[in-house]
Amino acid sequence: MKVKHQRVPPQVVYTVTNAPRPLSEDIGRRQKRYLLSMGIRTVCFLGAVFSGMAGAPLWVVGLFVVGALFLPYISVVVANGGREPVSRAKFDGPEDHGRNEVSGHRPEIGS
Repeated sequence: MKVKHQRVPPQVVYTVTNAPRPLSEDIGRRQKRYLLSMGIRTVCFLGAVFSGMAGAPLWVVGLFVVGALFLPYISVVVANGGREPVSRAKFDGPEDHGRNEVSGHRPEIGS
């Protein structure tokens, strides 16, 4: 009679240093980045209007217009990028080198 030994998958234990950030904190950070980018876009739009009325060189007005046109797309892509990966801490101390991955009894041959 053969005995099948099943390996139990290792349990994931989170420490304080490698636990993911709370979702509310992540959403708040993305909202702040989006609002900052939209603020810069508004400044570009107003800069294009006022520099065009003041008779600024065409390249200056064009630079403001390009910023006002492309910043919304960039802002949405960055804001919807999802949760950013968090680096995982590794604890490789000298006491961990002799430890086996799987603990328990070894299967006996011929049983």
